Amino acid sequence: MRKTFEIFSNNLLFAFSELSKNKLRTFLSLLGITFGIFCIISVMATVNSLQRNVQNSLKAIGSNTIYIQKWAWGGGSDYPWWKYMNRPITRYKEMEPLKKKTTLAQAIAYSYFNTSAIEYGDVSLASVNWYGITEEFDQIQPVEIEVGRYLSQREFESGAASVVLGYNVAENLFNKAGNALGKEIEVKGRKLQVIGIIKKQGQNLLGGWKFDEVIMIPYKFAAQIGSEERSDGFMMVKGKENIPVEDLKNELRGIMRGIRRLSPKQEDNFALNDVNSGSEQINSIFSGMTVGGFAITILSFIVGIFGVANIMFVTVRERTSIIGLKKAIGAKRRTILSEFLMESAFLCVLGGAIGLILVFLLTFFLTNVLKFEVFISWKLFFGAVFACILTGILAGLIPAFIAARMDPVAAIRSK
Repeated sequence: MRKTFEIFSNNLLFAFSELSKNKLRTFLSLLGITFGIFCIISVMATVNSLQRNVQNSLKAIGSNTIYIQKWAWGGGSDYPWWKYMNRPITRYKEMEPLKKKTTLAQAIAYSYFNTSAIEYGDVSLASVNWYGITEEFDQIQPVEIEVGRYLSQREFESGAASVVLGYNVAENLFNKAGNALGKEIEVKGRKLQVIGIIKKQGQNLLGGWKFDEVIMIPYKFAAQIGSEERSDGFMMVKGKENIPVEDLKNELRGIMRGIRRLSPKQEDNFALNDVNSGSEQINSIFSGMTVGGFAITILSFIVGIFGVANIMFVTVRERTSIIGLKKAIGAKRRTILSEFLMESAFLCVLGGAIGLILVFLLTFFLTNVLKFEVFISWKLFFGAVFACILTGILAGLIPAFIAARMDPVAAIRSK
């Protein structure tokens, strides 16, 4: 064991010494490996980070949740907007019949939003979205409170003039979010007391609720200051545990058709938007992107293998006489073989390490400057290290075999 370790350490030191002697060649080899690793890992890290951020954004909208709305989620040039234009909006009065008839729903909430100016003293914020919400809203869409508290059951039932502010709204009105607690703001000429500040959420790639930029008030109070007719209200329905989403959708479809008294021949005049189906579509898109990333990875490593192999062939030719001397004094084939394989692997690992450092710098820049969280998973990190070692071994395999099989006499005379 000790002898093996000594051979390993000596080969490693010799590889480092030989690489340092040929600085230009080493630099060009490292440049190719570094650039390849940088491109591969940065692409894969960005794809993985984008997928995670999008999935987190979808989860923030509500998992296992159906949105009953006038408009179907979609987009593009073929979106049939004309089909939904004349549909009725989802109304608050439809929530109670739905609650009574459903057996698969865990929670149902109604919400609608409006936009208006918000004032506190001499400070005014224009075009702030405010949500009128019902009691079970936070059971479907959790609201984390930074300071103060959330709306109480009594406030929902009585339609109290209480309000929960988004973090950015509170900061813009009061300079510091904590200063807002207990103060009164004015919305459409009505005073509301601030009882809580929502914890800062940060950017959301899909938009979502944008809790930082909104205020939340009980629906019954919201109905006094804003018309439900002028906004697209919607219901959120969260299914019970282990209930398939399709079963929940089918039940909701039947109940809503009954509430709206649609005949069997009439089409649905409402949309059942499913967060999970959107998640599946996004997963399929990112699967294609991942396959493309792997294709780029394989191509880059093939190019890297040929580049390093070319360098190793030159190295073997330059050291032919040295190889002959080593074999003449008793060096075994496996010693010569391991020497060149180690040098090749060391070259690739060193280039890969530099590439990974550059990728870490890129992730730091994107995360802190562009406000887009990019991360390198441990799986990707160790995969890059393994790929570098594998590239080095494959690139040095044939040159190492040639060196190990040399005739010592012929090798010495070649000088």
